[in-house]
Amino acid sequence: MSIQRQESPKICICSHDAGGAEILSSYVQQYGLKPIYALDGPALKIFQRKLGVISNRTLAEAINESDELLCGTSWQSDLEWRAIGMARQQKKNSVAFLDHWGNYRERFIRNSQEHLPDQIWVGDLDGEKIARAIFHHTHIKVLPNPYFEEIRLQLQTLASVYEESQSLRVLYVCEPIREHALKEYGDERFWGYTEEEALRYFLSNVSKLNRAISEIVIRPHPSESYEKYIWAIKEFADLPIRKGGQSTLLQEIVVCDVVVGCESMALVVGLLAERRVISTIPPEGKPLSLPHQGIESFSRLIQPKLCL
Repeated sequence: MSIQRQESPKICICSHDAGGAEILSSYVQQYGLKPIYALDGPALKIFQRKLGVISNRTLAEAINESDELLCGTSWQSDLEWRAIGMARQQKKNSVAFLDHWGNYRERFIRNSQEHLPDQIWVGDLDGEKIARAIFHHTHIKVLPNPYFEEIRLQLQTLASVYEESQSLRVLYVCEPIREHALKEYGDERFWGYTEEEALRYFLSNVSKLNRAISEIVIRPHPSESYEKYIWAIKEFADLPIRKGGQSTLLQEIVVCDVVVGCESMALVVGLLAERRVISTIPPEGKPLSLPHQGIESFSRLIQPKLCL
């Protein structure tokens, strides 16, 4: 497949959700591609932030004018799912780059109909293992995650921003868990917890970090508004909580000591930045899907016997 080369084939880049957009925009930037874009949702702002002005097309226009498709995957939208289906109808090669380590099969199903691409790209060996166990008849390719490569380069220039402190600076990264569960399974608590429950669980037990805390920055997911978490400031008025999200994720990570969240890809970025990383999935929630060593379980900090 010729997606890595900007020769005669015209490539359609299709993306909606933030995770896939970070990877694909970094890929376009690193390979100097000049694709035809079909972007929507958080993806459009991410591409514009990295690449400048984007000439965006409708999905139908982008597929019709291109020879190949490179897309992310989304839970908020069926954009990429429709793109894969349209590419298949027009007998055009399609590739989906997976941006996480969970819910692989569900990413390609809408209304009980599955649209699988010709190839699935993953960014590491853990992703490859998961994908091969699920997609037996689809070509799986491991390609170093271009977003993580970008982060490593940026960390070299941002490292001097961090300053040691006796008190902890905590970055809490949010994700719309109940919205995802409701849309996918018709049950807000399908995974045993919601994002509000996980945040409340953390804030109620934050003393278990055993250090004075100078600030807790709550960073909404790109698809969320900060107003969704205003309740936390009111409910935990004794804690130094402030709004996050005005800077890039990496800029907020490099000035903190601890990155906390459920199972957002931001936790993996925290590991790349060599920060302490903690998952706040409550005890009644599903197991953490991220396979990375180094992510601590907050429930085990609170109740060490849970690890027996």
